[in-house]
Amino acid sequence: MSIATATATASTHAAAERRSAELEREIAENPGRFRVLSGDRPTGPLHLGHYFGTLRNRLRLQDLGAEVFVLIADYQVLTDRDTAERLDEYTEGLLLDHLALGLDPDRTTVFNHSAVPALNQLVLPFLSLVSVAELSRNPTVKDEIAHSRQAAVSGLMYTYPVHQAADILFCKAALVPVGQDQLPHLELTRTVARRFNERYGKVFPEPDALLSTAPLLLGTDGAKMSKSRANAIPLAATADETARLIRGATTDAERHITYDPQARPGVSSLVLLAALCLDRDPHDVAAEIGDGGAAALKRTVTDAVNGHLAPARARRAEYAADPAYVRAVLRAGNERAAQVAERTLEEVRAAMGTFR
Repeated sequence: MSIATATATASTHAAAERRSAELEREIAENPGRFRVLSGDRPTGPLHLGHYFGTLRNRLRLQDLGAEVFVLIADYQVLTDRDTAERLDEYTEGLLLDHLALGLDPDRTTVFNHSAVPALNQLVLPFLSLVSVAELSRNPTVKDEIAHSRQAAVSGLMYTYPVHQAADILFCKAALVPVGQDQLPHLELTRTVARRFNERYGKVFPEPDALLSTAPLLLGTDGAKMSKSRANAIPLAATADETARLIRGATTDAERHITYDPQARPGVSSLVLLAALCLDRDPHDVAAEIGDGGAAALKRTVTDAVNGHLAPARARRAEYAADPAYVRAVLRAGNERAAQVAERTLEEVRAAMGTFR
């Protein structure tokens, strides 16, 4: 990255952080005026990184009174793989995790890509508003291509940012909770909205990024916690499975436990995980363990995680025993999202002068 590019990126991030702080104040004053879009690809079980990184924030916004849409992005599973394996299983698991953690279907709309055809119809006119060069230089797309497991990159990979724009704009979301790595995607969404409005008349808002303040949790191997790396602790894991995964986590040779993310990333990530589950300061957790070493640290983390997740795991088992209810939640969410998407598509058609 050049110095000029790095400077521009830092400036963009600083501006996004300032705007996020403003938005948090506005949410506190009047949460009901905000519509929020967030989502996940059903490519595997959700894990603790998802929970502390995004899920808790969705539930916070729901409970504050914002109107929340949660997308199960089943079509986007195909962006970086040849087939969508175990899609039904992962979709159900994703929904079960959300319900167990507190998603309220009366206040939050959860839905599938594939069940909302009007949303996907927006992709075509949106593609006409961006250039191939703009798609090719999107940093997230470039990174996904570099780590793709496909023999060749599909066209869907290049159009992924535009599909994401349709995800956001179909419901005219005002807020999109993201990490800093997703800012380029949201900026392209804002570009699509702006260009559509300039060409055809005002239809779409330009959504704001609500930056996550969640710290990064490392996986059991010391790398970023990820479904694809097999280094995650699933939310649905049993207490024994959680203990086994944490026992195998990477630490270091120093016995005295401290919280120093730069010098001791593996140890510090475990300390942080315990602190998040216990709602305590990580420095205090580390000081309490002190000379207990890695074994004491891992016992502390295991107890903290299992204690924190026990109520949600019990609720998950109850929901899993009632698959008809789970299917009804998704069906109702799909119907609600489809109605919203149809209204937006009608506005788009009217603005563009097309006929149905």
